[in-house]
Amino acid sequence: MKNMIRDIVIVQHPISVCVPLNYTVNLSVRAEGTGILNYQWFKSDEEEVFGATRADLTVTAQKSQLYICRVNDQFCNCVFSEWVKVKVLDIAKPGLPVAWRGELHIAVHPAPQTVRQGQRLTLSCSAFGIPIPHYQWYRNGHPLLGKTTDTLQIQNAEADHRGAYLCSVSNVEEERWTEPADVDIEPSNQLKVTAPKPTATDKVALLIGNLNYSHHPDLMAPTMDVHELANLLQQLDFRVVSLLDLTREEMLAAIDKFILLLDRGVYALFYYAGHGYERSGRNYLVAIDAPQPYRPENCVCVQRVMRMMQEKRTALSVVLLDTCRTWYNQDCIASEIRPLVPMGNTVYGYATCEDSEAYEVQDGGKSTGIFTKYLNKHILQPEKVTHVLEQVSEDLGRDPLVTGKQAVEIKHTLKEPRSLTDPVRTTGHTGELRLRDACWRQANELPRQKLLVFPCGVEVEVRFSALFSNVMVAFGTVKTTGPRAQDCTVTLRSTPAMEDIFSSPGRSGEMDSLLLNNLVTENPDCSLRLCGLQKLQGSLVIQVDLHYTQTGRKLRLQESKQLDIGKPLVASCDLYRGQQALVAQRQEGAPVQSMGHVSHRKQPPRQTLGQPGRPFTRKAECAAKVPTARSNEPEENDESEPQDFTL
Repeated sequence: MKNMIRDIVIVQHPISVCVPLNYTVNLSVRAEGTGILNYQWFKSDEEEVFGATRADLTVTAQKSQLYICRVNDQFCNCVFSEWVKVKVLDIAKPGLPVAWRGELHIAVHPAPQTVRQGQRLTLSCSAFGIPIPHYQWYRNGHPLLGKTTDTLQIQNAEADHRGAYLCSVSNVEEERWTEPADVDIEPSNQLKVTAPKPTATDKVALLIGNLNYSHHPDLMAPTMDVHELANLLQQLDFRVVSLLDLTREEMLAAIDKFILLLDRGVYALFYYAGHGYERSGRNYLVAIDAPQPYRPENCVCVQRVMRMMQEKRTALSVVLLDTCRTWYNQDCIASEIRPLVPMGNTVYGYATCEDSEAYEVQDGGKSTGIFTKYLNKHILQPEKVTHVLEQVSEDLGRDPLVTGKQAVEIKHTLKEPRSLTDPVRTTGHTGELRLRDACWRQANELPRQKLLVFPCGVEVEVRFSALFSNVMVAFGTVKTTGPRAQDCTVTLRSTPAMEDIFSSPGRSGEMDSLLLNNLVTENPDCSLRLCGLQKLQGSLVIQVDLHYTQTGRKLRLQESKQLDIGKPLVASCDLYRGQQALVAQRQEGAPVQSMGHVSHRKQPPRQTLGQPGRPFTRKAECAAKVPTARSNEPEENDESEPQDFTL
């Protein structure tokens, strides 16, 4: 038999490096083929490297240079490796260890500076590493789009460029961070010295919207309210986690993750839209699995959330509640703020006053809570947070739909002119910043887009977009059809199957508008909404089904491919682990919802909404007055008791 001649395949390409002057660099290429393989290395000017005819090349780094290797066999076949760069940094005092072996080492950190407005701002960072380092610049803890070189330049510095800058240096082996560099932008004509503006070391927000209730009337507004508020807070440099439709255990687990992101100097904001009530001076948030009638132990106590926020010594703690406050017990006393310690800077913004209801309206095809409608109108204003809420209150008071029915209530212990627009300064807090950044990225990381090639030659692109931290949309688009297929259609499905909580006619219109806003390129051929990602305990698999007509034979065929996307968005936080720990602490015999699979509960009949423009209350039915065990009720002074994480 005649021997088969294999194509030459490079199985290991050389890697780019960044080294000091006169450092000995080893470049290697590994290839497979038939018979003896020959090698020849070249420089960037296409000049052969004399004597470099082996798979390994050793050079003494004198200047930055590109290299490539040609591999050929005795059958006149040849392939080339990828170009690699040997970058040489000639730094007087690089500070490298004597026995340096290629680990990342930052030799030049960015320097603090003051730049006059309109002038050029330049920050530099230099690092050695094998493989070569990659750079990503940050301002006030947020990545700067496109700033991925060792030098950051801003041609015309403005006031918005003021802040703390640092650079992430990384390769496939490790990651290092520079020291922060404070940059101040000096006005071109400075007339007077003003008092320093309050700053935050970071800004973190948790937004929860409950709308699909198992035993209570469903709501419409939380979907758009949470989505719009999340976008606005991101414009204010908040790290936002937005979640829809949580059970009590999921709410508690999400709140615990939120509290872990807080620290001294952080601005913390907690927002909730959904059913709620008030009892014994405490506000309770009704989870989607709360029974009918529900009790305090089926809900989440807001004052305990604020207590945990205060214990983290945050610089500003804001709780915004777009929910009813009707009294569970008419004999209860009026509520009041009693902070953990007299540290101040806590703010409660209630959509309505005590023993009153909060309303949502449907106007022009869009559902919104009256309170959140005006909150979103004013939240970007650079004013003290209490002043913003006062403007919300005034606008709501003039709204004829709720005149005499709903009035905003504001309670606070604000002792400084803190605003949600205050800048972020990370100096001295880079360690905490890195941890928060890692945790926040974990809850907001999307799968990468993927191009799937089917046996018939059709190529289908699958990409992803996040509507909320626990709601994702997968898009499928036929990119090329090839000569063997025509009339191609594509569908998507998931394993496990994820319930689409927005499939009802009343909700699909608003969700379609969100989908259109998330489309940045051509229209896809299909989409798949994936809701309730917090319930995932394993990987999510997307199955792509391609239907096509075979050219020439007119046969309708189907081919399928599966794409394992792991645990996207908040699923990677494993909230169910926190839920299991919380369930273990509950009293024996307490009801526990199984989290072993994604539920497909039967929806109860939806309460009919009013006509467009008419208000609809966010009130659910409470338990009647019946004697209950003392251990199941919140104590009157529960803010001053020892910390209790069972909420």
